[in-house]
Formats: sequence, structure tokens, C-alpha cells
Amino acid sequence: MINAIIEFSAKNRFIVFLLAAVAVVGGVWSMKTVPLDAIPDLSDTQVIVYSRWDRSPDIVEDQVTYPIVTAMLGAPKVKAVRGLSDFGFSYVYIVFEEGTDIYWARSRTLEYLSGVLPRLPQGVRTELGPDATGVGWVFQYALVDTSGRRGLDEIRSYQDWYLRYYLKAVPGVAEVAPLGGFVRQYQVQVDPNRLRTFNIPLGKVIDAVRQGNNDVGGRLVEMTGAEYMVRGRGYAKTAADIGEIVLARSDAGVPVRVRDVGDVTLGPDLRRGIADLNGTGDVVAGIVVMREGENALNVINRVKEKLKELEPTLPSGVKVVTTYDRSELILRSIDNLKHTLIEELLIVSMIILLFLWHIPSAVIPIITIPVAVLIAFIPMRMMGLTSNIMSLGGIAIAVGAMVDAAIVVVEQTHKKLEHWERTGRKEDYHRVVIDAVKEVGGPSFFALLVIAVSFLPVLTLEAQEGRLFKPLAYTKNFSMIVAAVLAITLDPAMRLLFMHMRDFSFRPAWLARLTSAVLVGTIHSEETHPISRILIRVYEPICAWSLRWKWFVLAGAVAIVVATVPVFERLGSEFMPPLDEGTLLYMPSTLPGISVTEDGSRSLLDDGNHYRVEAARPVALRRDLVFRLGTAVAKTRASAHHQRSDLDGSTRPGDESSAEAARHHQRLDDADQGADRHADNRYPHASRH
Repeated sequence: MINAIIEFSAKNRFIVFLLAAVAVVGGVWSMKTVPLDAIPDLSDTQVIVYSRWDRSPDIVEDQVTYPIVTAMLGAPKVKAVRGLSDFGFSYVYIVFEEGTDIYWARSRTLEYLSGVLPRLPQGVRTELGPDATGVGWVFQYALVDTSGRRGLDEIRSYQDWYLRYYLKAVPGVAEVAPLGGFVRQYQVQVDPNRLRTFNIPLGKVIDAVRQGNNDVGGRLVEMTGAEYMVRGRGYAKTAADIGEIVLARSDAGVPVRVRDVGDVTLGPDLRRGIADLNGTGDVVAGIVVMREGENALNVINRVKEKLKELEPTLPSGVKVVTTYDRSELILRSIDNLKHTLIEELLIVSMIILLFLWHIPSAVIPIITIPVAVLIAFIPMRMMGLTSNIMSLGGIAIAVGAMVDAAIVVVEQTHKKLEHWERTGRKEDYHRVVIDAVKEVGGPSFFALLVIAVSFLPVLTLEAQEGRLFKPLAYTKNFSMIVAAVLAITLDPAMRLLFMHMRDFSFRPAWLARLTSAVLVGTIHSEETHPISRILIRVYEPICAWSLRWKWFVLAGAVAIVVATVPVFERLGSEFMPPLDEGTLLYMPSTLPGISVTEDGSRSLLDDGNHYRVEAARPVALRRDLVFRLGTAVAKTRASAHHQRSDLDGSTRPGDESSAEAARHHQRLDDADQGADRHADNRYPHASRH
């Protein structure tokens, strides 16, 4: 079968070259359209159910997290269900089996979630997280006011109500998570003495504000042959509108309004995170999350184009500062691998030219390498693999082995042509070349396949290790299989095209001699080859000595292997190789339960702990923050009061650690008082809980 393919390829060179050209064009297209990223996505197929309810973590756990977790345990293809309860938040992570389609998983989650939603307490808001993965955080920016005339609340409002929606409309963007600043809200600060005077309960105030801020619709009224819609407008547009909402009537018929029992002001919502840019103070930031399966580089470029398009519409004095851009890492990683591949190609080409000492024969394996690399991108694109450091690393590993078959065929061809020269050139040299390729074509083909088969055990890996190493094994096998096919198709066709045994004869003579030297050349035997002759002289005595003292050589080899065992035992191990991304994310950890206001103040960081961060463009998140469900929230395991009482209650005389904790809590209390004074100055009418 293989001999027939070689014979067909040698006789139908035009068809072979045409098919190879089409495959190369397909490979170039696949290489340009394959998704690009720096690292492989190791995330499971996961759906996150996010619930918000302003209650303590234990109540959220019992009444929200637990019912959702138990409902999701029976969903099909679910591998694990994890729940996390925070103050005011609930997160349920549903992990599906490997290979499950993300949108099928989301639809099944909604199906099972619909049965538990009616049983949740009133006021619980539940939604699904974005269709993103753990590597979806691809871009981050900060809105900086260079004029100093705009507050963080105004910039945050622009981020939430304008910029965020423009960026979410960019193809490939799953979520734009806001971070930092102050969220504006209307706050009704009720005076208990006034409520007691008017005999109005607090619940009545809440119900009146909720019902008074609403539009209602009626039916139609026909007048003079036209229809008019009846509407009741009640949406509050200012704080004064809320203050005019009627709560009750006195005995004299005088209405009691909201402003009669308290003050209505515009203040900040409770903050759950702070963003700081290069130590210059609080800023408003946004995190762009990429949708699963998208091309990270294309999504980032589209986001940058949209931001550039929106620059003229930004508020005066406000500019967008890029704080994290993964495209820099992607381009740097791909560029590094590209240079590595080019260096390998050059080195292999130089070695081939040096040892073959025949330009027409050396050109064949030199052409085979890039052709095989390009064609390997076609199955890579069809399987949906991402072009990253692992998948491209498989191609880089295969470069040296892809030319083995071509070199073996070249050596065999040279031997047959030497014999053909010595016997007086009795037959056509084309037949000599074809017969030489047939003799070693089959073994060379299967030798390359054996190398590919050696990586098959890697394909049996599962979970995260499989997602990390399978792309490397796939691309390595694709490259070796393509090289094996080219060895019995393109190689014979090119060999007959480039091999010439007669010198060219035309004028001028010097040009004819130069052309003959390049395109025809001289086939050197091992005895006359200038480099092989030297290496053989060095190798023969070493080989003879090793054969004479074979037991001594074997014992030395075993001793060297045994000596490596202690070294191997002391080697460290790590799942992921170190990757210097070049971007610094400053995330100091604080005591559990510490307030955001305290953490954002300078007193804690300046109290004997001076941090200096130097990076190109880092965003320093000055809190132990985590990104979940498109919202940056602070880690809180319990309330600050519970945690402080536990620590203070465990203080004993002579216990240095407890005494240090007590002193630290005293510093926190002092800082809280300073932060309260700062909040009073900034928001004199805002209520603090």
C-alpha cells in the first residue's frame, strides 16, 4: 500500500503539489483563526448560582444556600455541588462532568432552579453567573478623574449606567464587573422620636416608600374620536419626591409625609470592595470577563477599540487607564514560541546542510518542516484547541523528529545513486530514486507513527491535568502524523523535482557552473565527506574500546543511573510551570471581619507596615478581594463583632499572641473612630449601621 502511494506520488507530482498547496492554504487559514491565549483553560464546566439577601451568613446558609444545593444534587451530569455563604451573598457552584456543553449545563441548572425559587424567602434575588471560565478575566481598566472635580459616586454612576453596557455589547464579552467607588442610593434616615410622636411604625414607612415609588396604568378613554391611555406617574426622580410620599393623616386631616419623620438624602451604598491605582487613592475600576470558548486576543482588541471609540463621550476630565491587559502576555508568549520555532528550523536546516553537503537533498527536509507545521493547524482548528504555550509547545517538540524520515530517505537515495554511479549509470536515475524511497518509505512512515503513539498515554489523563497536557499531546501527534504522510507523498515528488544528475550547459559558463553546483551538486560518500570522515575517526576507537570493556561500560552506566536517584528524590514538584506574566496584582490579606472603611484608610497600612509597589500598570486591590459572578466582593467569614469578641475573650495574662491581638484590635478601634470622622465629613447626612 505504501509503495503504491510512493509510486503514485512520484508519477503524479502536479496532483501532489496541488493537494499540498491546498493543505498549506488551509493550514494558514487555520493558524490565523484558531483561538489565541497564553495558557490553557483548566476550568471545569461550571455554573454559578448567585443569590443576594441582606442577612447574616448563617441565615443565608440555612434558608438560601442549603435549599439550592440540595436541589442541584439531582441534576444530570453533575459531578460536584459546592456552596458558600457570605454576608448578604450566597454562591452555589455546580460542577458538571468533563465535556458537558456549558449552555446545556446552564439550561439544566435553570430547570432545577425553577423548582426551588418559590421556596426561598421573600426578597431573595437569584441569578446565574456569566458564561465564563476561570481564565475569563482578560482586561481591566480604571476610570481616573484628572480634573479633581468629580467624585467617586459620579464616576461609578457613569460606569454602571453607561460604560458598562457599551462594553457588554462587545462580541465575546460575558460580563463587565464594576469595582470601587460609591454606588448612589436614596437613604431615608428616620427619627424614632418623630415616629413615636405620629404613632407610625417603621414598617409602614418602608411599605409607603415602596408603594409610592411606582407607576400605574389604567385603561383607555375615548374622547372626540380618539383614544387616550390613563396612567398614574409616581416614580421618584429626586429626594424631594420621596419626601413628599404620604404616610398617614392626622386627626385634623393633615397628611404626614416622609420628610416629616426623617431626612431623605443621596448617600453611598454599603461598600464591599476598594480599588486603588498605584497608591494614589480610590478609583472606579471595571473587569472585563470573556465568554467561554472565545478568542481572548480578539475580544481584548474589540474592547480596546470600543474604549477608543467612547473616549470623546467620557465626562470631562475622566480618562480610561488600562490596568491589566492579557493581550500583552499572549503576544509575548506567542512571539517567544515563534522565535523558538524559527531558531529550531534554522538549526535543523544548518545541520542538514552541513552533514548532507548537498543543497538539493537538503532543501527537501527544510521544506517539509514548515509545511507539516502549517498543516498540523487544520486538525487543531477542527478540534477546537486553543493556540497557547502548551499546544504550540507540542509542535516545538515535534520539529526535530519530523525530519527523521526525510533524512533517512536522503541517506538511502545517496547510497543508491553512489552505487548507480559506480555501475556506469545503466538505468534512469528517476527509477533509482523511486526504488530507494520505496525501500525505506514504509519503515520511516511507521517509525514516525511510533513516535506519535508514544504520546497516547497523555491523552488518557483526566480533569485538570488532562486539560493541561492534552493539547501538547494532540499537536505533537498531529505534527508527527502529518510528517509521516508527507514522507510518502510530498517527499518522493520533491525528490524527483530537485534531484538532477546532469550538469547544466548554457552561457555564460560561470553561471552554468554556479547553477550546477547549487541545483545538481555532488553526492559525497561517508569516506569523502569532510565532516563525516572526522567524526568516524573519533567514533571508531571509542566504539572499539566500549566493546572491549563492555561490562565496565555497563556497570558505569548503572552506577550513573543509581547516582541520580538521590537527586531525583530532592527535586521539587509543581503542577504549573512558573509564568512571569509581567503584571503585579497587589492583594494584601487582613483580619477577617475588618471593615472596608478601615481597610481603605491609611492608618492600618502606615502603622509600621510600609508597602511599596512598583509595576508597569498594576491595580492594587487593597483588600483580600475575590471576583465572583461579575461582582468583586470582600471575603467575610463572620461578622466583625463575633470575631472580635472571640479573640478578646481568649486573652490571658502572659499570652503574647493574645495580647498582640488585643493591641491590634485597639488600633482597629482607633482607626474606626478616625474613619467615622472621615465619613461624617464626606457624607454628613449618610446613615451608618
